[in-house]
Amino acid sequence: MKQENAIQLFENKKVRTVWDTEQEKWFISIIDVIEVLTETDRSRKYWSDLKAKLAKEGSQLSENIGQLKMQSSDGKFYKTDVADTEQLFRLIQSIPSPKAEPFKLWLAQIASERLDELQDPEITIDRALAQYLQLGYSESWINQRLKSIEIRKELTNEWKSKGMKEGQQFATLTDIISKAWSGKTTKEYKILKGLKKENLRDNMTNTELILNMLAEASTKDISQAVNPKTFQDNKSVAAQGGNVARVALKELEAKTGKKVVSALTAKSLLEEKKEINS
Repeated sequence: MKQENAIQLFENKKVRTVWDTEQEKWFISIIDVIEVLTETDRSRKYWSDLKAKLAKEGSQLSENIGQLKMQSSDGKFYKTDVADTEQLFRLIQSIPSPKAEPFKLWLAQIASERLDELQDPEITIDRALAQYLQLGYSESWINQRLKSIEIRKELTNEWKSKGMKEGQQFATLTDIISKAWSGKTTKEYKILKGLKKENLRDNMTNTELILNMLAEASTKDISQAVNPKTFQDNKSVAAQGGNVARVALKELEAKTGKKVVSALTAKSLLEEKKEINS
């Protein structure tokens, strides 16, 4: 099954999804849906209790639920209970929530939109732009973020071509790049910015995004040039790519006298500017 991971937004809340290109259907994280509908911070416990309740009632729905690897808040991929849209429609009936009907409409909409995107990939970019604008980001930051997604995709494709595996190996290589240029692993970087489930790149400033892009693009270019054979070789290339951005970071900090890596986020900077101008 060829899969594409994506983050969808329902009322500004993130829902993890996977598109199965062979079946042409979405598979959606059940605990994310429960969190949206119930606003509980114990969505895993809620889902465990609901599965037990459904089993007692003789429902086979929970037995047919599958698992797929999805990215967690720590940047790593873990097996997560997922449901397709048809299963979710049935599951939502067992979750009392005033958001149930709006969520069903949203599910139908994203299914239709995905089929449109397959016919015209440019629609994907337009929708990502609209989502980030909705979240309050500036257009200049959004342009950088969309470019960073493209560069990240090129890097992961390069890793796949060298036999690297999604999940732990990707996470390790990403941490090496991050540590090399910023001095922090992904987890350490998120702690600095006070993040939990939020995506780190979505909370980087323009300069941080640019340097992270330089690190990942350099890693890809070096990999293509030296053709690493083993995981250890790829780890060495990741460190070299990160060091390219590290040199740029040090030179910039020397010129400006300001630290690049900080607790600031793109949205907090934008809000500060608005307050100053108001």
